[in-house]
Amino acid sequence: MKFIDEYRDAKLVKLFSDKIREIITQSWVIMEVCGGQTHTILKYGLEQLLPDDLTVVHGPGCPVCVTPLEMIDKAITIARRPDVILTSFGDMMRVPGSEFDLLSVKAMGGDVRMVYSPLDALQIAERHPQKKVVFFAIGFETTAPANAMVVKEAWKKGIHNFSIVCAQVLVPPAIEAILSSGNSRVQGFLAAGHVCTVMGYEEYIPIANKYKVPIVVTGFEPVDLLEGIYMAVKQLEGNRYDVENQYKRVVKREGNVAAQTIMREVFTPVDRNWRGIGLIPMSGLKLSEQFSKFDAEIIFEVEKLSVSESDECIAGEVLQGLKKPHQCQLFGKKCRPEHPVGAPMVSSEGACAAYFRYNR
Repeated sequence: MKFIDEYRDAKLVKLFSDKIREIITQSWVIMEVCGGQTHTILKYGLEQLLPDDLTVVHGPGCPVCVTPLEMIDKAITIARRPDVILTSFGDMMRVPGSEFDLLSVKAMGGDVRMVYSPLDALQIAERHPQKKVVFFAIGFETTAPANAMVVKEAWKKGIHNFSIVCAQVLVPPAIEAILSSGNSRVQGFLAAGHVCTVMGYEEYIPIANKYKVPIVVTGFEPVDLLEGIYMAVKQLEGNRYDVENQYKRVVKREGNVAAQTIMREVFTPVDRNWRGIGLIPMSGLKLSEQFSKFDAEIIFEVEKLSVSESDECIAGEVLQGLKKPHQCQLFGKKCRPEHPVGAPMVSSEGACAAYFRYNR
């Protein structure tokens, strides 16, 4: 299939692997930010094709993994109410809160439903006017336009029994937080192609200039990733720190302007906690004043709910590229996909789940 098979071509994979080996002269650490890219790297064994001097680490690129414990508990608190139907994507159902997860709430009699689109949640609200229907809105810039659109649609139609728990997060502030942490070892980034499809890549240019790191917008297939790594290494070896676009077949510099417009109309940036990482300034989105009547945190008075995270799980260090999943004492033992301790083991995009599935 065009744009899939050709980007899994073994000859091209070997070509870029060889080209990386030809140009590398010193040790480098490159982070891929997207959980989908992490899975491709492990599924196809791409790390084994790289020289020993090149280390690939895995960043906070899984929206399920970085949703903070307090947001999970807010959703659980709301879901336990008898007058509520809480809707969510499937991978959020098993993410552990401080006591239990949304599936446990469902087992206890709560009306928790899996949906495939925020529009599904809005339709449920239209069919059940006697219930308060809440959508757990998570994700990076990729899901934000659709979530913004459904809120605006509810506003247009005057659907008053619909609201969202907004856990949207933004990638560029997370990259900057990693680079400014003081213990970062990352020297180059592979930026997630799908995020840049929406937002473009102009936001990354000041980050690359400020921290002197190359950032390469990269796709999700083996050839994409090895070409992206090659482009990043070539910059590092040449002492350059630019933003380059490997994913030209999809990503434009300016991104999707229409999607950005509806995001900015419905949402406004805020400081946001990231699970295992902590507070990152202006890294989240909340509903703007015009649409605040759809904010479930306000409606159900859970805004001030806060909880402490487990000190056993090293998810934060994994998400910052400081450690790899198998370095956690819980990995594969107490923490497994069927009984996850940390969110990176729950999500299909999580680094811990990828290591458990492909690289144990």
